[in-house]
Amino acid sequence: MLEDRIQTLRARSALEWNTAPLVVVYEIRQCDEPSRPIYLLHAAPMSYPEFVACRHCDALYRKPRLLARQSALCSRCGSALGQASSARLDRICAITVAALVTFVISQAFPIMELDINGITSDSSLFGALVVLWNENMQLVAAMVFCATTLFPLIEILALLYVLLPLRSGFVPPGFNQVLRMVQFVRPWGMLEVFVLGILVTVVKMVSIAHVTPETSLFAFGILALMLTFVAAFEPRVLWDIAESLRAGSRRRLPDAGPNVLDRGVGAPSTASNAHQHCLTSAGAGLVGCHVCGQLEKRHPHKHHQYCGRCHARISVRLPDSFGRTWALLIAAGFLYLPANLLPIMYTTTLAHERHDTILSGIVHFWLSGEWLIASVIFIASIMVPMLKLSALTLLAFTAQRRSTWRTGERAKLYRIVELIGRWSMLDIFVIALTVSLVRFGSFGVVTAGPGAVAFGLVVILTMMAAMSFDPRLIWDPAHRATKERSQHTGTTE
Repeated sequence: MLEDRIQTLRARSALEWNTAPLVVVYEIRQCDEPSRPIYLLHAAPMSYPEFVACRHCDALYRKPRLLARQSALCSRCGSALGQASSARLDRICAITVAALVTFVISQAFPIMELDINGITSDSSLFGALVVLWNENMQLVAAMVFCATTLFPLIEILALLYVLLPLRSGFVPPGFNQVLRMVQFVRPWGMLEVFVLGILVTVVKMVSIAHVTPETSLFAFGILALMLTFVAAFEPRVLWDIAESLRAGSRRRLPDAGPNVLDRGVGAPSTASNAHQHCLTSAGAGLVGCHVCGQLEKRHPHKHHQYCGRCHARISVRLPDSFGRTWALLIAAGFLYLPANLLPIMYTTTLAHERHDTILSGIVHFWLSGEWLIASVIFIASIMVPMLKLSALTLLAFTAQRRSTWRTGERAKLYRIVELIGRWSMLDIFVIALTVSLVRFGSFGVVTAGPGAVAFGLVVILTMMAAMSFDPRLIWDPAHRATKERSQHTGTTE
């Protein structure tokens, strides 16, 4: 009976709605209940705010209404679909204001002080940048400045600019551009990695001098915790809040029920069920905005299509994803060898002059009994870049060959690469702090080497390669193969 009604609606849609495609969306239910399909027609609407598409696999869902501290996960790939926001807006505002005050303190005071037989040396973050710049390491200085000062400050100020007016009930001018800026700079702010670099530097300096922690060390630690909490807040939520304020009232979203959390959204619990029963936004004739997440009706005849909410350029998949990913991976691969073979630091004392590579530094820590520090540097500086290069090569190769091999595992691998990418900057931060602290004239001076430049570029290029790769390309062949099998089964029957 239902199928007859669907065929009737299809026939009517060809006459009344200009052959608008039929969309089948699986209603979000409790995790242990079967999902039921909802049939609807694309008619007049150009955007579909009641639906959400997964950013990693493109699965289409009815947007849930979530309770406080609840988040929704995609039942197909396990990535986050959304989180509750209204109860957390005040808290995020308060923490962001506190982060701005802490940021000023962290920049204004020294991080630590060294004392060797009455000769003292201290350094702030700004002092480290000045030393690197004066030693013709402008590129390394620019990396450290952007990752620890510029991008975190932009994120804090931009968030305050949009959060405070939204909390007061109005949308500030330039909201779209400012929030897009937040989403652009967020992956490049690395204060938590910088704090780990401070700790590694303290352990390294204890063996040669008396180390006194200063105000900025504690300020950076607190600031890193605050920004980690702020980073857990999804900026896309603010687009929905702003849209509801512009409309004059908040849109009530369909209730997902209290149990549609943490364990995933939707009924499919196995990979096979998820592949068979999942409709993608591309398959429904929609295209999602990669900035604000809004779904728009796709216009295949338009050369360029723009989001109606944030005005960003949108496309079904990231343009030239494979070409950009391969170009960045090849460039990073060429720089990986000199990054590990060239010296990253030169140490000059009255007794000797020593050149240290990443590997020789790890060996030095290991032989000195600092096994934990040696392990941390080995993982962050050797294993993580190697893992990123290998994993992204595997993902790009299999996706370009349209492989259906272990799609779920490959999607998890991509999320791991996204998560660990920034931690390779640890060595760059340790170098910056060591170079600025060990300034004892003829008794001992440390300078940065060319390996630091190559290594920093490897980290940046691999992060850009991960951003250029579209993870939805992993799932496209599996979706098409499942669709072809279903059509073949229907024809056979």
